[in-house]
Amino acid sequence: MDDSDIDDIPSPPGSIPLGEGASAGAESMIDEEDMLYYVPERRPSLDLGDVETPMDTNYWGMDKVSSPVESYSSMISEDFHQSDEMDDQDKSSTRIHLERTDSYSSCYSLDSNDCEIRTRKVRSKEDDISEPPERPELIRNPNETSHPSLTVGFTFKAISKTLEKLSMGELKIFKMSLWKRYPESFNTPPQGMDMVDLVDRLLECYDREVSLQVTKALLEEMDKHRLVEYLQDLRARNEVRFELSMTLKKKYGELCEDLGAQGEKVAIDSVFSNPYITTPWDNGPNYEHEIRKIQSLNKSRKTEKQRSLKDIFSVKMLKDDHVRCLLTPGMAGTGKSTVVQKFILDWAEERSHTHISLVIPLPFRELNTFRDSPVSLHGIINTLYPETTKLKNLTNEENAVLIICDGLDEFYQEPNFIHTEYHCDSKEPVSLDVLIVNLIRGKLFFDGVIWITSRPLRSHVFPGDIRRKVLEIRGFNDTQKEEFFKRRFEDPVQAAQVISHLESCKTLHIMCHLPLFCSVLNGIFQHAFREQGPQAQLPSNLTYMYTKLLLALLHRRSLRAPACSVEEQRNFLMKLGKMALIMLEKNEIRVPKSYWKDNGVDKVEAVVNSAICTQFIMEEFILMPEKVQSFIHSTMQEYMAALYVFLSFRNQGKNVLEHTKMFSRVFKAQNVFELYKCAVEKSLLCEDGRLDIFLRFLLGMAPQTNQELLQPFFTSSVKWPSVIEDAATLIRKKIRENQYPNRNANLQQCLRELGVSEAASR
Repeated sequence: MDDSDIDDIPSPPGSIPLGEGASAGAESMIDEEDMLYYVPERRPSLDLGDVETPMDTNYWGMDKVSSPVESYSSMISEDFHQSDEMDDQDKSSTRIHLERTDSYSSCYSLDSNDCEIRTRKVRSKEDDISEPPERPELIRNPNETSHPSLTVGFTFKAISKTLEKLSMGELKIFKMSLWKRYPESFNTPPQGMDMVDLVDRLLECYDREVSLQVTKALLEEMDKHRLVEYLQDLRARNEVRFELSMTLKKKYGELCEDLGAQGEKVAIDSVFSNPYITTPWDNGPNYEHEIRKIQSLNKSRKTEKQRSLKDIFSVKMLKDDHVRCLLTPGMAGTGKSTVVQKFILDWAEERSHTHISLVIPLPFRELNTFRDSPVSLHGIINTLYPETTKLKNLTNEENAVLIICDGLDEFYQEPNFIHTEYHCDSKEPVSLDVLIVNLIRGKLFFDGVIWITSRPLRSHVFPGDIRRKVLEIRGFNDTQKEEFFKRRFEDPVQAAQVISHLESCKTLHIMCHLPLFCSVLNGIFQHAFREQGPQAQLPSNLTYMYTKLLLALLHRRSLRAPACSVEEQRNFLMKLGKMALIMLEKNEIRVPKSYWKDNGVDKVEAVVNSAICTQFIMEEFILMPEKVQSFIHSTMQEYMAALYVFLSFRNQGKNVLEHTKMFSRVFKAQNVFELYKCAVEKSLLCEDGRLDIFLRFLLGMAPQTNQELLQPFFTSSVKWPSVIEDAATLIRKKIRENQYPNRNANLQQCLRELGVSEAASR
């Protein structure tokens, strides 16, 4: 070998550790760095004779092997300085070029310290094939701003999850390619690095954008195109999640109070109270009552287990229980939509359920807008949430996607699972009813999860072959009632005053199991404090509060059913009230099937639309479960009966309590007084007290404040005569006579409903 050959031999980017022989070092290098092209040739050992002296290596002369030399036209990243010169033809981009110098193998024999022989390894065709190609070009526009979702944490996770899909051998090739193409990233070959150190080092050397480009370029070089697509999909999903979260925060961040706060919007985080979520379901409505002793209609009532909002769609529930459909029924006003809203906001704020990739709310109220033309599931989602158009597929095996369909009872028609054809293509347009049925069946959303909320009547349309988990929302328990008002009243003194006031009126406290009723009371009490100051006298007129609740329910009815005239609404209330009075007189809680037809009451209007009634299942006979309807609470039945009696006399001059027909458009004081007198007598004659609350409601409709609320249901413009003092005199007389000592407490409550002082009765 001559000197010219030696000058052409490049040296490798590594050296033999001190203390190893040339042959051992060369063998080690070939094993560990099998892609290097130069190996040393060992010289014959020097003849040291018989001298047995320890070998002193302190003065060996070793030349340090030259490292690869890098030169950059320009480079813009988080960890490198910008070059002074830039390509005139492409000043807006960053191009990284690597010029590698020839490297040489420098290895010393253990028994020689004064010479070395360098030999060029003869390359084969296989070696030429494995010769590293030109370094992939990385382009970065300095004026380009990275997507705000591209954080260090996401970039680290995305690269790590992608590289984890490589085999051990493929990962070794990836590391060596990284070392060959981008040696500035490492001081030594990265073969000994674990995954965390490797990705961490990559992010130390480059910014997030370039790190992803480097990973993508090397995977493409390895023909790992599926992994490249996987990495790109992770990035697209991350961007969609970020943009979708921003949309949902704006849409669901505030709660609109119906009548309680004059439609004002408040931050849901500041006022939300967890409702009572339990399983199993269908145990009927709340049967607590201030006076009447009502036994549970469902004798097969099971033990309930309370669940928290964070338990819904937990990792265990999705993976271990394999739940793909959750059905959450609940009566009107129990807080179903508020729970959904809080769940969505918590996910968007990354406070819970972060293992769910995407949460896509599709309220049935919004789905109804697509009923006039064929639509696809993807088309609806892309229309309501344009950011999702970046994704080719919404779901895959690794990313859980949740679709929330709130308010099945608001859907324009009842789903028909028997006569609806099967449909499996989520991108093919079909009619909306076909789409919804197959979405619930699980035919359109294979890898996703569906959450459906509904009032009880619509929740019973699901056939038994649809696998689902059921959790019922039952409103507030006593602790949650207090929490609600503590959150609504910032002043602890006012909150304590409200809670004490509610506890003093048992019926009010019982009805506060409905969050909607709590919202109504909150508006009434807030108004009292604004008008009267901190020492306000809180109202105790039970009738006024129930009238506000009725109006709230009727207002919500307009959101889920076709609009009806005031006359149609009044006729419905009269028919329902008549049925309530008949049931009350017979001491019935559940509505017999014949009563709907006999009284001309539309069951769908009563149970689904207005939600004054509810439906549940009695499973006394497992093979023949019975659907049962009742009012949402027994006191609501008593209120509707009183409303029927009041409107019958107010509009028609008819005292239905006497079952006589008395038509007159000009009312006299004694006629109204006779109505109240008849009601008082009938109530006192019922020893079980089943007409006591009814009497309170009937008397409570006399004050002007309550009549103003009921004004739309009046057909006569004749002013209602003021007989409050006469009615109060009658009640005080009954108290003094003390003929029914166990009923005096209720008579005292009647005076409160009339809004008069109780002092005169003592």
